[in-house]
Amino acid sequence: MSEPATSPDPRAVQRLAWTRTALGDATVQLERASTDAGFRSYWRTQGAAPSRIVMDSPPDKENVRPWLRARDLLEAGGVRVPHVLARDVDAGFLLLEDLGGPSMAQVIDDANADAHIDGAIAQLLKLQSIALPEDTIVFGETLLQRDAGLFDEWYLRRHLGLELDCGDAERLQLVQRRLVDNALAQARVPTHRDYMPRNLMPVTDGPAVLDFQDMVAGPIAYDPVSLLRDAFLSWPEERVAGWLRRYHARAADAGLPVPDIDTFLRDADWLGVQRHLKILGIFARLHHRDGKSRYIADSPRFIAYVDAIVPKYPELAPLGELLERTIKPAIERLRA
Repeated sequence: MSEPATSPDPRAVQRLAWTRTALGDATVQLERASTDAGFRSYWRTQGAAPSRIVMDSPPDKENVRPWLRARDLLEAGGVRVPHVLARDVDAGFLLLEDLGGPSMAQVIDDANADAHIDGAIAQLLKLQSIALPEDTIVFGETLLQRDAGLFDEWYLRRHLGLELDCGDAERLQLVQRRLVDNALAQARVPTHRDYMPRNLMPVTDGPAVLDFQDMVAGPIAYDPVSLLRDAFLSWPEERVAGWLRRYHARAADAGLPVPDIDTFLRDADWLGVQRHLKILGIFARLHHRDGKSRYIADSPRFIAYVDAIVPKYPELAPLGELLERTIKPAIERLRA
């Protein structure tokens, strides 16, 4: 007896029907273009020129309205973002321009990095200069403490199997408190929160900025350090420091509220540590809770980032002690 035919995915049927109606073409097909760490998926049209991208945000899992609101705000501020050609907000479908092939993360290298970073800084300065609506979420104590908890709950406990003793728990809490206080003391500007090469598309009037729906009012050094100490790319620290200085000079010329250069470099370092610990927690959560395990392979990059920064600052020494005595041995046990 033959196997029964597999029933088509209702969401796929709905997505294709909506796309054909939006384009007025009953022959168009869709192929997967990409996914992200959330529930959105992206589909490229086939059979009609020019090609378009369909963003699918299932309404019960990923509300598309914050993405649209942030997109419209950024475009009004001169930031290059994807153009929306058709929309059905209730169904969770958007028809977007096709920005083409690889992201900046896929094309950047030692030879062209200065040009790509300069373009990314130019877009970032526009983003940070936007006047945010009064109801914009503030990246303050609540969000910072939530981020801090991700490292302890998901990376240390769930991934490494560690239960910190009182001394180590106090060391971690002390450093997390210092990192949070540093972030809270910085001037607040529009903050993308994932401003990195994989969310930038190299187009002639860009780069175009993607994945901006979680934009908040946050610390001014957050996005520059996200760009330059990336979750998926690493650069020599001397080069990163040069780019941070370049950003600082251009931000000051643009009238953005950057502090003096020494304070800014310290703020970027500390925010980098805060972000790297958070991402370790997020990658562990994606692996253990969501079954998205490709990210956890990049976790050694973040340990290396923290190793490079912590010794520069006596205030962060308790984290260094925790890394050497407790966390790194647990990592080695996991690898064995």
